Amino acid sequence: MYQYTSFDRQFVRQRAAQFRDQLQRNLAGELADDDFRPLRLQNGWYIQRHAPMLRVAVPYGELSSRQLRQLGRIARELDQGFGHFTTRQNMQFNWIPLPRAADAMDLLAEADMHGIQTSGNCIRNITTDAFAGIAPDEVVDPRPYCEVLRQWSTLHPEFAFLPRKFKIAVSGTREDRAAIAWHDIGLQLLKNEAGDVGFRVLVGGGMGRTPVIATEVNAFVPWQQILVYIEAVVRVYNRFGRRDNAYKARIKILVKAEGQKFIDAVNAEFDKILNQDASGREHLIPVAELERVARHFELPAGVRPAAATHAFDPHRTGPAPAAFLRWMERNVHPHRVPGYRAVTLSLKRPGQAPGDVTADQMDAAATLADRYSLGELRVSHDQNLVLPWVREADLFSVWHAARDASFATPNIGLLTDMIACPGGDFCALANARSIPVAASITERFDDLDALYDIGDIDLHISGCMNSCGHHHTGHIGILGVDKDGSEWYQVSLAGSDGSTLSGASTPGKVIGPSFSADEVPDVVEALIDVYLRERQAGERFVDTARRLGVPPFRAAADAVRRDTAAPATRAAAPAAAAEPAEIA
Repeated sequence: MYQYTSFDRQFVRQRAAQFRDQLQRNLAGELADDDFRPLRLQNGWYIQRHAPMLRVAVPYGELSSRQLRQLGRIARELDQGFGHFTTRQNMQFNWIPLPRAADAMDLLAEADMHGIQTSGNCIRNITTDAFAGIAPDEVVDPRPYCEVLRQWSTLHPEFAFLPRKFKIAVSGTREDRAAIAWHDIGLQLLKNEAGDVGFRVLVGGGMGRTPVIATEVNAFVPWQQILVYIEAVVRVYNRFGRRDNAYKARIKILVKAEGQKFIDAVNAEFDKILNQDASGREHLIPVAELERVARHFELPAGVRPAAATHAFDPHRTGPAPAAFLRWMERNVHPHRVPGYRAVTLSLKRPGQAPGDVTADQMDAAATLADRYSLGELRVSHDQNLVLPWVREADLFSVWHAARDASFATPNIGLLTDMIACPGGDFCALANARSIPVAASITERFDDLDALYDIGDIDLHISGCMNSCGHHHTGHIGILGVDKDGSEWYQVSLAGSDGSTLSGASTPGKVIGPSFSADEVPDVVEALIDVYLRERQAGERFVDTARRLGVPPFRAAADAVRRDTAAPATRAAAPAAAAEPAEIA
């Protein structure tokens, strides 16, 4: 993984010192709140429902054990003992008092971390596949390119004050596990017939109040030119993006409105920068620079590929426990290096909100990484942790250690491995709570045999239309809405993030008026019952939902409605939920 240079380290420490000065002046009344607001946002600090919220950047999801322990220390000493991993591979703290904010930034800087590019109208944290560099279906390792993009976009003047936030995702595999079509810019690494590396560029994807699938604007941009092309996209967005209306300011609105005119403008700007601007050639990525960065992502020194070609046998020393076999099936993943596997540490268990992790759990995960994964972890889009360098010979020991640390729930990809935002329990923008709904569904589906019978399914929960829980992409999506000050939940069906399991990226279809919180588990169970009754051999939930369409699922959900709830009290689909500036 990437190691900070002396320049990188000096930069983040100076940034932390600068923030301390800004904070002290604000607390002393010398810097007005309105003037301090953009400064704190540039460092990842929001004001949420109960306390400030800090979002820590975890670039493309890679963490060292040392960094995870430092996050645990911040949780223990400055927060209330836990943090929250987000769908964009970052960490959030929700209870750090503002007077201690500078202390948190200093602790982050000690571990080569910061909150830059996690908030504000800038290019946000670059994300990619949690299995980058180790996936068997990988065409090109995206991490060196992600790191070049991170360094280039940090503090770039063209990107400092965009019309709205801007998110980039990169995929280097045949299966898209980075949901690139749902981002402002989605980049797919590929090779042409000559073996040259380049990027397929998608622009204008996004969730929020207007879900839009990104449009392909260029089928192949040579890797050396990708910074120039992204700059061309952002220049056009800066020039023509809406700044008079925050709800229409995202680039997806511009792309949808202008269509081919937008694509033509981007390609014209690209040609202008590359061939006419005096500095155009300076924006090309030098081969030497890519090679320098790529050296950080070579096989770790401790990796020893196995010489044997036979498949791993979990029964090689005797009959394996059934619990271990289930864990192997769900939490252990193929690896491109012979003799190695990737292991997901599940953060989904009863009594703990999806994505939440305690300080003690952070320390335990760091210890597992040191012992079994060369000190490296990944944060996944599904709000779990991944050990990327586990020897097959250590799998039984890893299972025992993960079980002792509460990370071994064999539910990856199943219903209880759900995505959820913090919702109204923390976020001032949420219309409804997400955590209690997630907890009630987890409690309802607590039988592993039943979960395995249901099989692969994505359930996503958002507390508002800002879609931090990615409800649009869920096979079952749950959205919190407000009805005269009461919490209601809208349910959608057959959404997709673009992965092989889910099919082409598409937003889910709403199945009708909304439900009360106590009805949601019954609705989910009713939808599952339709699937179990109607599925064909080998069909997953999303396949059955698409084959049958919405009507039978809507009928099952309607049957759940409480007799005491009159139709007039039902919350209709939200028409124009706000997407304010201070949001993920």
